[in-house]
Amino acid sequence: MGGIKLMKMDIKTYNVIAKEGLAVFPPEKYTINQSEKPTALLIRSQDMHKTYFGTNVLAIARAGAGVNNIPLIKAAQNGTVVFNTPGSNANAVKELIIAMLILSSRPVVEAANWAKKVVGADVSLQTEKGKNHFAGTELLGKTIGVIGLGNVGSRVAQATASLGMNVIGYDPYISVEHAWKLSNQIPRAKKLSEMLPKCDYLTIHIPYTEKNRDLITAKELAQLKPGAILLNYSRWGIVNEDDVIAALNRGTLKKYVTDFSSNKIIGHPQIIITPHIGGTTVEAEINGAKMAAQTLRTYLETGNIINSVNFPTVELPFESPTRITLIHKNVPNMVGRITTILANDGINIDNMINRSRDEFAYTVIDMGELNDQRQAALKKELIQIPEVIRARVLKREG
Repeated sequence: MGGIKLMKMDIKTYNVIAKEGLAVFPPEKYTINQSEKPTALLIRSQDMHKTYFGTNVLAIARAGAGVNNIPLIKAAQNGTVVFNTPGSNANAVKELIIAMLILSSRPVVEAANWAKKVVGADVSLQTEKGKNHFAGTELLGKTIGVIGLGNVGSRVAQATASLGMNVIGYDPYISVEHAWKLSNQIPRAKKLSEMLPKCDYLTIHIPYTEKNRDLITAKELAQLKPGAILLNYSRWGIVNEDDVIAALNRGTLKKYVTDFSSNKIIGHPQIIITPHIGGTTVEAEINGAKMAAQTLRTYLETGNIINSVNFPTVELPFESPTRITLIHKNVPNMVGRITTILANDGINIDNMINRSRDEFAYTVIDMGELNDQRQAALKKELIQIPEVIRARVLKREG
């Protein structure tokens, strides 16, 4: 990997970050939690809406998929790129979904708790008599609807199909990458209303957005098969809890299983709540920490942006001696104004890429060797463009 010849960069961590992730940062280039003005932040669940981070912070990496604990627009306005780690905990969530499908269909926990209390010489006889109270249903042959066919949903679809379930997927925004991973035997509905009436189980695996808020309401619940089971291991707010409780109380919905608790649903006998443990495995935490750290290191050393949630993906091989990166507002003629400055300074462009995302854009320009004085002068000239938020100069090693 290319690098930059600067003073050591400091990575500030919040929460417990697996040591395998921190090991990604070589000590000759990086320090960990040694500066009051860190270069970048590596976090998990820390609420960055309430945590100050200065303009010195170039990037924030979240070891996990969800980023609603980070003020994305504020960060972009600050010139701070925010990354997440999609897929790092996907297998962990998939395995928990399979477990919860079984636990919601068979009263395993209740049976085990009852068995603990059986005492006396006739334990075996009592067990045989009592087991009939704990009959459940099998997954084989049942139909499950999977909303969202990304990193987690596609795995859930494949795993449940392997268990002999009939799987129907729904994802109007499925990527080509994930579409290729799905078996061609798994049909995909074009509309929710096409899928819901067939579902014995419905599981949700989409990110939370305002568009997805209350995706599942009384209207959608009424379309499910009577006695269906709903699982939400995506995000709070996607399912309308009032409508779920009403459906459970009416008996049209059998159970609701979720990783997100609230005062409304605690204590309801037909709701199973797990304490946000979807991605809580040793392996997932290591995967997330390593992926987040590698993403940070790539950006800090090469300027390439991968898996950002507030800036576009930008990857350009770092082959020239010098690289300029600019975060700026997405307005007309920015590239022309930038390249005019370079031309007036007699700088030839070796390679260049510009990408935008909503109101912000990112430009990477590669060029020949510049001495420290010319680097500083060029950076000063570029940052004076009113729409430029941040400018960096990177030097390739070797």
